[in-house]
Amino acid sequence: MSQRPDPAPSNETRTAKKSWFTKLGPGLITGAADDDPSGIATYSQAGAQFGYGVGWTLLLTYPLMVGIQLASARIGRVSGRGLTEAFSRLWPAPVVWLLIASLVIANVINLGADLNAMGDVAALVIGGPKAAYAVFFGLLSLGLQIWLPYERYVRVLKWLTLSLLAYVAVAFAAHVDWIEALKGALWPRFQWSKEFVTTVVAVLGTTISPYLFFWQASQEVEEIRRVPEDQALKRAPQQAPAHLGRLKTDTWIGMGFSNAVAFFVILATAATLHAHGQTQIETTSQAAEALKPIAGNAAFVLFGLGIVGTGMLALPVLAGSAAYALASMFGVRKGLDRPAASAPAFYGILAAAMLLGLAIGVSGVNPMKALVYAAVINAVSSVPIMAGVMLAGSSSKVMGDLGIPFKWKIVGWSATGVMGAAALAMLGTNWM
Repeated sequence: MSQRPDPAPSNETRTAKKSWFTKLGPGLITGAADDDPSGIATYSQAGAQFGYGVGWTLLLTYPLMVGIQLASARIGRVSGRGLTEAFSRLWPAPVVWLLIASLVIANVINLGADLNAMGDVAALVIGGPKAAYAVFFGLLSLGLQIWLPYERYVRVLKWLTLSLLAYVAVAFAAHVDWIEALKGALWPRFQWSKEFVTTVVAVLGTTISPYLFFWQASQEVEEIRRVPEDQALKRAPQQAPAHLGRLKTDTWIGMGFSNAVAFFVILATAATLHAHGQTQIETTSQAAEALKPIAGNAAFVLFGLGIVGTGMLALPVLAGSAAYALASMFGVRKGLDRPAASAPAFYGILAAAMLLGLAIGVSGVNPMKALVYAAVINAVSSVPIMAGVMLAGSSSKVMGDLGIPFKWKIVGWSATGVMGAAALAMLGTNWM
């Protein structure tokens, strides 16, 4: 008697059989891109200036990051549209343009600061003109985004996240005082001074940045297009349990990875630079070079390579999120999963953002100041965008019956409130 062939495995079965690493995607890449050179510089300056006493900021931001990123990702997966389209369904065009303009300006400045830092560190480690390295990294990243197929490109980005482990190694080479580090993480110490408040705002701005919201939402939309069986959950609610569960796992792990690395950067610079009285860092290369006599040559090289690796991970996220947002406003075809010839306007915007950033990167501005300023700009511009994310994620017009659950509304609005309060505190201390 002939046997009936086994039925083809369902989409859910195939998903269950995947390894945990292959299940991670937009959340992991978004979290890792959060530790871009701007972030590394901000955490380095925080650790050098205030030692272990700022470690608590990373514990504070972790659930807040998860809340706002989950809301952004959920909007993309449920509606099948990015944040720009979601905003456009709720508010007049001038309001949406204002939000998008603040995103693009912050992104371009951030791109320039990151490229400047990457060139600075490469010149220190290898030798040669830093502007030439900045140009090389910028054009290499742009070329990969245009010519490398999306599915392969995502795999490259996922493996680049491993470059962040360099900072864990640096911290363990730096002879950290783990008792003081634990106190700094669990016992908040606050100073009402311009320098401390600006540093806290910069840490918040580099961990909770607008480009991350737009990127993760857009990547969920790309995943819907990439996988034939997937649909926007608003149209296929039966897929919601599997995908919303995967969203949570991806986002919690991605943001946890991001904050853990940031914490190790603070520990490394607190144990080396701050402990030896070096509290001011003027350039990214100085942050790397200062580690050399204290933590050894390996730590110095790892720090430098980490800057380059995280920069290559963050550049496409910064340029891509700006391109997605503007292309949506212009109503043109978009997506890194599309060939350049089928979405010329989208890739034109992406290239323009990268080249404008490159112009800033080679203009001779102080890289460390540019990086910290980029984080502060992100903090200020993120407040209205975060409010927009929460309102869109709670709207039945955008989300149908799959809006943000109540507990995540509390977390998301708390994140928005904390960011707003921090920005006001910074303005207050600057006016005192």
